[in-house]
Amino acid sequence: MALLDTVLRDVGRTPGVTAATLLDGVTGLSYAGFGAPEPAEDAQEMAHSTAMNLNVAGFTGELESIVVTTATHHHVTTCVDQQGGDPLLLFALVERDRTNITWALRDLAEHTDRLLA
Repeated sequence: MALLDTVLRDVGRTPGVTAATLLDGVTGLSYAGFGAPEPAEDAQEMAHSTAMNLNVAGFTGELESIVVTTATHHHVTTCVDQQGGDPLLLFALVERDRTNITWALRDLAEHTDRLLA
């Protein structure tokens, strides 16, 4: 669990990230987190629903990430692909006025890679 805490603490150093959590991609159970990531409660259901709808629409491949933008935040859900295990989701709440979403997505991808190392 120390590794999860370390990676999530590093996620928190990404400019604009105010909360994050690592979720089980099947059950939505939170493994670790920081801040107040209440929007993460629906991240697992949203990722599952989005992936199913994309498949029904004929899109192929795996879902990589979802970005939902509100007036004040980006709600970023990134799929963490584990080989041979249940999928994981990294959810981050990012303040719009404090970050460039492109840089935040790049940083979150690096942190996601660290979770698998």
